[in-house]
Amino acid sequence: MKALQLTAWGEQARFQDIEVLEPGPGEVLIEVLAAGACHSDLHLMEWNEGLLPWELPFTLGHENAGRVHSRGAGVTGVEDGEPVAVYGPWGCGRCQNCRLGMENYCERAAEIPYAGGGLGTHGGMARYMLVPSPRHLVSLGDLDPVQAAPLTDAGLTPYHAIRRSRHLLTPGSSAVVIGVGGLGHMGVQILAATSPAQVIAVDVAKEKVDLALQVGASVGVLAGDNAAEEVREATSGKGADLVIDMVGSDDTLALGAQAARPLGHLTVVGIAGGNLPVGFFTVPYELSIATTYWGSVTELMEVVSLAQEGKIKAHVERFTLDEALDAYARMRRGDLEGRAVIIP
Repeated sequence: MKALQLTAWGEQARFQDIEVLEPGPGEVLIEVLAAGACHSDLHLMEWNEGLLPWELPFTLGHENAGRVHSRGAGVTGVEDGEPVAVYGPWGCGRCQNCRLGMENYCERAAEIPYAGGGLGTHGGMARYMLVPSPRHLVSLGDLDPVQAAPLTDAGLTPYHAIRRSRHLLTPGSSAVVIGVGGLGHMGVQILAATSPAQVIAVDVAKEKVDLALQVGASVGVLAGDNAAEEVREATSGKGADLVIDMVGSDDTLALGAQAARPLGHLTVVGIAGGNLPVGFFTVPYELSIATTYWGSVTELMEVVSLAQEGKIKAHVERFTLDEALDAYARMRRGDLEGRAVIIP
């Protein structure tokens, strides 16, 4: 079958013909119906050899939804033909965090030669994908797989980042989302659907700010020299209780610190590689700064439920597998709205 694979570090992915593997004991073969294209894939194509301990080649695609095609010996709990989303981070399944459903924070991750499907081992940019355990599968019911695929990362990642700060999101509170692309536009919707907070969206592109206003933001701010001041005006001078930085550059981190209020949270989701100097006089008092990585499988179930109830919906552009490199090229140029979804 045709697969879009990373074959060399620092180079663009390329199409290759690979074998369809039969599921072994405990494994599940998924027929991929939709695979989200993520900015993280661009980083994989840009990073130098040695930064990650993964062997090449492997098939890209870590946001996946489809249906169960076949099951290996001993697999229970899923049925052939069942529509499923694939939980992205694959841990050991035995440590305390994994037993709690938080395989994104597996305590033995350094011992595993991959981070998940599409991240060190074969992902969903192909007709079929082998999943090592049914514990990584979440039932979709009648939810459209094209809508479901982005939920596994672009939905789950901001959901987890928001959920950890939910106690701050009381009536009269404010939350800022910096960067309202693939993850950010989902974060805006999740905030609007799960909290009473005023939602403020910030981006360098007017069309993305406009999209955020359409899907749940009450205030839109164009990034620039006056962005922090505009956020403070929207919060009656107090600053935001929660700032989620979906970009993670020097500029956006600085903006996040300027826009946050004392006792607030600044959560960094984006991996643009920026740094924020932290000192007694450089950030608001008792501002908690944290990074997050993905979310738990139980949180993915909650995200899927929100989508099934019609409370959140990914804004997607559809591409065939043959058009996948075009999708990444548009992502690199920054002219995608929402999430690109590849349909093998």
